[in-house]
Amino acid sequence: MLYPQLFADLEKARWNMANDIPWGEFDASLLSEEQAMTIKMNAITEWSALPATEMFLRDNRDDSDFSAFMSIWFYEEQKHSLVLMEYLRRFRPELAPTEEELHAVRFDFDPAPPLETLMLHFCGEVRLTQWYRRASEWHTEPVIKAIYKTLSTDEARHGGAYLKYMKRAIEHCGDEARAAFAKIGFLMASSGRSGKPLHPTNLHVNKTLFPNDTVQSRLPDPEWLERWLDQQIQFGKEWEARVVGGILRNLSSLFGVALETISDLNRYRKQLVTA
Repeated sequence: MLYPQLFADLEKARWNMANDIPWGEFDASLLSEEQAMTIKMNAITEWSALPATEMFLRDNRDDSDFSAFMSIWFYEEQKHSLVLMEYLRRFRPELAPTEEELHAVRFDFDPAPPLETLMLHFCGEVRLTQWYRRASEWHTEPVIKAIYKTLSTDEARHGGAYLKYMKRAIEHCGDEARAAFAKIGFLMASSGRSGKPLHPTNLHVNKTLFPNDTVQSRLPDPEWLERWLDQQIQFGKEWEARVVGGILRNLSSLFGVALETISDLNRYRKQLVTA
């Protein structure tokens, strides 16, 4: 089982919201209205770990090890929402999300293949690691800069944990797992080319609720993500290349093959399909 060691490893790295965030360094003159509003949107988005966890537990009922790991992932992701809300509560209380705004992003996700969902969330962690790193650079107020840097590090650790479960899946399922991971990896790595990079929070996940079946569509400002990425934190080609590079490097190691480009990954994916 992976859960006991992952629990121990992540426990050692866990930060304390009261003592490890430099609350006393807050400088109101360095926080703009525009920046503060993006913090609210990210706080609500992080709350969607709740329905994601419900999905994982439902679709992995035969995997108690992975389901137990959800106790760590869920705790730490909800803590991300909480620390962003605490920032607003302290410094911009009028922007703190309401319970209704938080509850709006809790809805049922349609059942999906567990292997593909695992890869989807691994890629999501890789992407969010870079989004939050860039957000830390964009912000000018020192406390929120430190918070986003902390969250980025957490997301990187979560990606590493998912990767361990992906390695186990290949040991148990062989090419079935490789095909699922290559398929979703190609989709997620290619999405940046279209100008709308994919993340679990902007994917359609409930046919009966379409078009309001993405986390982003249920936010107070459904258009905020694209604006945040394109105009505010300016997540451009250099940063997107870091996301793609992270996906390719990890899949290269996982599959034991050289995958230097998205085209390499697509060729490998096609080989698995025709094998």
